[in-house]
Amino acid sequence: MDKILFVDSSKCLGCHSCELACSVSHTEQKDLLQAIINGSRMPTKIILEMHETSSVPIHCRHCDDAPCITVCPTGAISRPTSGGPVVLNNEKCIGCHSCILVCPFGVIRIDTDGRTLIKCDLCFERLTEGQIPACAEACITGAIRYITVEEFTAMRRTEYVKRFKVALKEGEAASDRSSI
Repeated sequence: MDKILFVDSSKCLGCHSCELACSVSHTEQKDLLQAIINGSRMPTKIILEMHETSSVPIHCRHCDDAPCITVCPTGAISRPTSGGPVVLNNEKCIGCHSCILVCPFGVIRIDTDGRTLIKCDLCFERLTEGQIPACAEACITGAIRYITVEEFTAMRRTEYVKRFKVALKEGEAASDRSSI
């Protein structure tokens, strides 16, 4: 995939906007009020996991060599487009839960109805319409962003350069102190 969901947990406030946006984007109505009025089920496909004093949004990583696709005996989990997200078709699912067992991130889970499975599909429908995933669009702090791999690596290089410059300064300061 050429774009990824990047999560910066240090920016996450735990406001659950990502979960709500995810839920609404997967309803027929695509509108919160209408979904509530119509009694639509609104399961969230992103998980806001709390850990100690912080929260971390976790989602399917849409692995290139996705073990959930490999293990699914019915083809219920697939990648409909080359390089696209891994999606789940509950109509084909037989409920063997093999995908849950092999997911290295623990993001495939059983819905509250006890029958169907839930996993992030990167808002596949929105992507085909030229939009970004709902969770990234709704995140008010920028903790969740939909970026290219090149943007991610550029961010990492910038962070490295900053740390490197600080280390150089600290090294120069230590050198100056030792020569006194």
